[in-house]
Amino acid sequence: MAIILNINTAFETALVTVSSDDEILVEAQSDSQKDHSSFLEPAIKKLCDALKISLNEIDAFAVVNGPGSYTGLRVGLSSAKALCYALQKPLILLNTLDVMAYALKFQSKSEEKNVIFCPLIDARRHEVHTALYDYELNVVKTYSSEILDEHFLETERQTNKVITGGSGSIKWQKMVNDGNIVYINPLLLPKAIVILSNRAFIAGNFSRVVYSEPYYLKPVHFRK
Repeated sequence: MAIILNINTAFETALVTVSSDDEILVEAQSDSQKDHSSFLEPAIKKLCDALKISLNEIDAFAVVNGPGSYTGLRVGLSSAKALCYALQKPLILLNTLDVMAYALKFQSKSEEKNVIFCPLIDARRHEVHTALYDYELNVVKTYSSEILDEHFLETERQTNKVITGGSGSIKWQKMVNDGNIVYINPLLLPKAIVILSNRAFIAGNFSRVVYSEPYYLKPVHFRK
């Protein structure tokens, strides 16, 4: 029965949970994106105090590692790596789109086989980060940045129901009214995160701490 501390700072709302197996034991969140870095350390201490455990009793640290907010991803991964390095614990990296796809399937309760799950993250400038998943959540179109317009997934939605959610789907819903598209928002990510981190722990799917980097999906362009 692994105890895992899960960090998600990929979006505007920062979330920290401590989980055991597939269950959330305690959680804390902050809705101020600018305060993610100052939120994490006190939140982690508060959750450990609530459970009356030390950091050393945590078996692994998981972090939602992107795509998402550039700054948020760096903050989350830096904190997780520091804890793993100091405590000699394993690091679990979760792809944001995988987490969102799991939430879409869970919330839709769809039993149709001809369904595509399509998480969408607003990447600005008419772009979205996305991937496509089948009913079993196998990736059928890998992680990519795509132009979002009224023709997006035009071929796929002719023969499949497309279940979508995330910040990018809110933009898409304003463009397209198609009976084969189901929009789900907000996505309930905490449960999806703990289930996927627990699966990764059981499978021993750990990342090498020193070489782990945020997964931005597209190049970062800093202003000069």
